[in-house]
Amino acid sequence: MEIAFTKYHGLGNDFILIDNRHSPDPLITPEQAVPLCDRNFGIGADGVIFALPGQEGSDYTMRIFNSDGSEPEMCGNGIRCFAHFIAELTGNTTPNQTFAIHTLAGLITPQLTPEGQIKVDMGIPKVTAAQIPTTLNAADQKVINIPLNVAGQTWAVTCVSMGNPHCITFVDDVDQIALATVGPQFEHHSVFPQRTNTEFIQVIAPNYLKMRVWERGAGATLACGTGACASVVAGVLTGHSEATCTVELPGGCLTIEWDQRSQRIYMTGPAQKVFTGQLILNR
Repeated sequence: MEIAFTKYHGLGNDFILIDNRHSPDPLITPEQAVPLCDRNFGIGADGVIFALPGQEGSDYTMRIFNSDGSEPEMCGNGIRCFAHFIAELTGNTTPNQTFAIHTLAGLITPQLTPEGQIKVDMGIPKVTAAQIPTTLNAADQKVINIPLNVAGQTWAVTCVSMGNPHCITFVDDVDQIALATVGPQFEHHSVFPQRTNTEFIQVIAPNYLKMRVWERGAGATLACGTGACASVVAGVLTGHSEATCTVELPGGCLTIEWDQRSQRIYMTGPAQKVFTGQLILNR
């Protein structure tokens, strides 16, 4: 069985994209996605993304399998790559073109910008413990600067859901974080029943944050769009940052704006096509 694919990345957060618009079911299984994402024996990626038929009034549906076979609700860098992929497939590449995308986190609307980037309406962040979810506070309470013991150290954490769970902690120097050691311990901590993404944030200026991330199901990645959004929300809630920030990730920068009137959060950044190819699978 041969399946066409396109490799994309958003600030180094890379994905295998598959045109699956003819069927509501992904063409490959989570188990098959794992070896495809392997960087030594496969194509190499942080996940596999499927462009499926729209549902619930949307133009298209996006599903993603992480490199470990798990399925996240949403992916910020992934949806920018998805929008670029759909624009090329359909020929709708004019500036300001929008797409209504159904995800497990709800309806997301990316827009092509005249500058060649993708601006995404990421919706309204969720900030109560039940919404994230976490047991760090009462279900209807926010989780802001709550102490959490991880790897023998107490961290002040703030939690935000962008449709997927995020745990944010502010540190003096992100480069000093032993990410491969502490990241998995945050991800699998018992206070996060659905595991969590974890962002370590250094405040360079109120409108400029530096971030490193451990992604649930993917590990250390070069960028995380939902994590950048969650980190700006956490920065505002804790008084560390302004509502509009440049977020510097290892793979590059995103512009994040949390509109204080509508409470909607917007992410703007690039998506880059890398190459195309054919998968040959035995089913």
